[in-house]
Amino acid sequence: MEQRGVILKVIVISQFLCTSVWFASNGVINDLIANFKLTNNALGHLTSSVQFGFILGTLIFAILNIADRYAPSKVFFISALLSALFNIGVLWQGSHLTSLLIFRFFTGFFLAGIYPVGMKIAADYYKEGLGKSLGFLVGALVLGTALPHLLKGITNTLPWKSVILITTCLSIAGGVLMLIMVPNGPYRKQSQKLNLLAFFSVFRNHKFRSSAFGYFGHMWELYAFWAFTPIILKTYSDLHPETIFNIPILSFFIIGIGGLACILGGYISQTIGVKKTAFIALLLSCVCCLISPLMFTLQSENLFIIFLIFWGMVVIADSPLFSTLVAKNAVPEIKGTALTIVNCIGFAITIISIQIVNSIGSFADANNVYVLLAIGPLLGIIALSTKPKSAKKLK
Repeated sequence: MEQRGVILKVIVISQFLCTSVWFASNGVINDLIANFKLTNNALGHLTSSVQFGFILGTLIFAILNIADRYAPSKVFFISALLSALFNIGVLWQGSHLTSLLIFRFFTGFFLAGIYPVGMKIAADYYKEGLGKSLGFLVGALVLGTALPHLLKGITNTLPWKSVILITTCLSIAGGVLMLIMVPNGPYRKQSQKLNLLAFFSVFRNHKFRSSAFGYFGHMWELYAFWAFTPIILKTYSDLHPETIFNIPILSFFIIGIGGLACILGGYISQTIGVKKTAFIALLLSCVCCLISPLMFTLQSENLFIIFLIFWGMVVIADSPLFSTLVAKNAVPEIKGTALTIVNCIGFAITIISIQIVNSIGSFADANNVYVLLAIGPLLGIIALSTKPKSAKKLK
């Protein structure tokens, strides 16, 4: 038990360090726009490029059953090194929008060997209490994602390139730590052969399908909210000129507080159940989406920040719970592949929502555009509430 506790800490730290490259370009987006003469909508394109790379990476990892056929820690290590390599490529002085999109794409591609593989490693060590364990793990992802905003906020006196350099070094350190400290888990069942049909067969199970669809609805909202958090803060400050925000620092706290929510959700799930806890979090984040236009009318900046902090908590609290449900309802031999498949589809959905918000927000009232994010949670709630046909007949 003590060894598992140490292993979980190492996995969490490694996950935090390596996922810091995920939103590295978002943390310095204004500097990228100024230095490489990009347009103002570059944020949506660069974010989507990372997501698209992650999608293709998870698709290939899933089809080839990488996480189930090879030692997960080695896969994690190699992926961490390669994602760091492409992350630092952003510093190339000859860059333009196309090259930046390519660097961010491959950063995302190799993150496919970090985030879902990290969950797979945790699942190999924890059969019981997986929800709580993944709560810590996804919490680390949240903090890693938010870190570039914090680095930008505290390094205003230093060149913006320091954010890219620091996140690159952190990714390498995380990969090395995982390789050295984390052997194969006791519950790992290695897949002995390539199973190209695993990508499709996992969805035959109703419980797995329900959990996956709930996760897809959650993902429609999550990354769009994270990507546009700085824009939401700027929009409010433009509407209320007397307001002075440190946008990078506030973005870090609004996104980063979700890490605490993941941990709290994990503990709550041990009392009321994983599925019920996920349902409540999804419902609350849906409400936040629906009332989001009202937040721009708040005269108190403190109430505005409190609302965003609450939204930042409920928007991510269900993520480790959905991953727990997916892992529990997958065939053990293809558990890693199942987690990777669900990540692949989920992140594909994030591109659609990010681009829709990015496009509509450029010509319509940006204050109302975030209502569209409620579509995902609504569909996720329906998926979680749907029972199999056999169960309906028994009634």
